[in-house]
Amino acid sequence: MGGLERKFVEEAFNSNWVSPAGPHITAFEEELAAYLGEDVHVAALSSGTAAIHLALIILGIRQGDEVICSTFTFSGSCNPVAYQGATPVFVDSDPTTWNLDPSLLRKAINDRIEKTRKKPKAIIVVDLYGNPAQLNELLEISKEFDIPVIEDAAEGLGSTYHGRKLGTFGEFGILSFNGNKIITTSGGGALVSKNCEFIEKARFLATQARDKAPHYQHSQIGYNYRLSNICAGIGRGQLKVLDERVKSRRAIFDHYSKALDNRSHYQFLNEPEGVHSNRWLTTVLLKAPGTTPERVMTELEKNNIESRPLWKPMHLQPVFKERHFMAMGCRKAFSARDFACHPGLHLAR
Repeated sequence: MGGLERKFVEEAFNSNWVSPAGPHITAFEEELAAYLGEDVHVAALSSGTAAIHLALIILGIRQGDEVICSTFTFSGSCNPVAYQGATPVFVDSDPTTWNLDPSLLRKAINDRIEKTRKKPKAIIVVDLYGNPAQLNELLEISKEFDIPVIEDAAEGLGSTYHGRKLGTFGEFGILSFNGNKIITTSGGGALVSKNCEFIEKARFLATQARDKAPHYQHSQIGYNYRLSNICAGIGRGQLKVLDERVKSRRAIFDHYSKALDNRSHYQFLNEPEGVHSNRWLTTVLLKAPGTTPERVMTELEKNNIESRPLWKPMHLQPVFKERHFMAMGCRKAFSARDFACHPGLHLAR
């Protein structure tokens, strides 16, 4: 906690605004929009997953549609596709950013057009562990095929790509304020867009889609996805120390990177030119022969250092075993498909 969170929470209690309505929500949305820049609008929601779900609804994704998503991500990136009865098409990672591979994206789109006679309806681009995807290249492809992009920057708040804040690319941006993120509202998220009408629609759907009427009337299905005024107060306090958190996380990464300098045994995620990562998590691939994540995790635990495995790719998850996966000839250097034998960890702060 940065110190000001308690002040904002006390204001919420003193004013009796403790529900998913109140002045802190509006203020948090405005402050987030100001931080992100690019003339964006923001809807504060209960989670990043809820934000992706609403983005898909607003884009008209429905049963029978296909949505492209990186396979190397957390399940919250692609579960909302299933909520809509649509099919996620998982595409492999590029070895530089570990995010959606532009060349494989193009091949996947052409493959789906050839086999289904229709385009995927959306592309969910993930900024993994706070590191931007190759956004310029991916956006060029999305524009070429006229397929909207949802930028899942749940892990990327505070990172920039060629001077522009993550979460401001594509038709929608997604943020998360879950308890493990770089700033938190205990649980929460946000939907970001330059389209004011989209954000107004999201707020409407997030409050059970109640029509403007003198009685309780609902003309479409709504959801209980709005952030509470108390959580928004926490977020306002957290946002004031975001830059400090980014500075601290980058210092942690530098510490591990210098200490573990044997690059034949460890591979850290590099920071390409034009990228300033928040280094939300310090991640490392283990390359020494005979090394396993379990063995390293056990040794680190002995020294009170928490670590966890990297995300298990979505196409390897039992729940998605029947879904399409576009590996397109997985690269030998790095492939999400081969993660079981090319393991990695993220290290504790």
